[in-house]
Amino acid sequence: MKKVIIFLAIIIALFAGVAILNNMQQKEKVSADNPYRKDSLHPETVKQLDDPNYQNIILPEELEKKLEAKEDVTVYFFSPTCPHCQKATPIVTPLSKKMGIDLFLFNLLEFEDGWDDYGITETPTIVQYKDGKETARITGYNEKSVFEEWFNKYSK
Repeated sequence: MKKVIIFLAIIIALFAGVAILNNMQQKEKVSADNPYRKDSLHPETVKQLDDPNYQNIILPEELEKKLEAKEDVTVYFFSPTCPHCQKATPIVTPLSKKMGIDLFLFNLLEFEDGWDDYGITETPTIVQYKDGKETARITGYNEKSVFEEWFNKYSK
């Protein structure tokens, strides 16, 4: 019986050690100057911090200021855990750069109020705002040609 208790204590200590190390790694990466300006990020968001396709992050208050100022803004609403976003982002981000479109990325995993605030029902969703008002949106994963056609029609 003593051996079982000792064995269980060792296993619990190992799991606790792994959890502490994971937390320290995440905190270390998050403590750097991250675009979300948050102390704690979801692990899937942390994985994307250095990905070049996820660099033009817009915060909720920044988007609100742009819309209140009646600016034209193109926003890509995504979630790091969304498999369709993971397929679409490597298409959409380089395409927008190539086309000269300033595509802002809004992370719905970190800022969940965005679902209701902007009427998002699925990810990925790209919304075009003109004069601070929504004028067009495209949802889901699409082929590059579909995104290109949409950008040409609504974001130029």
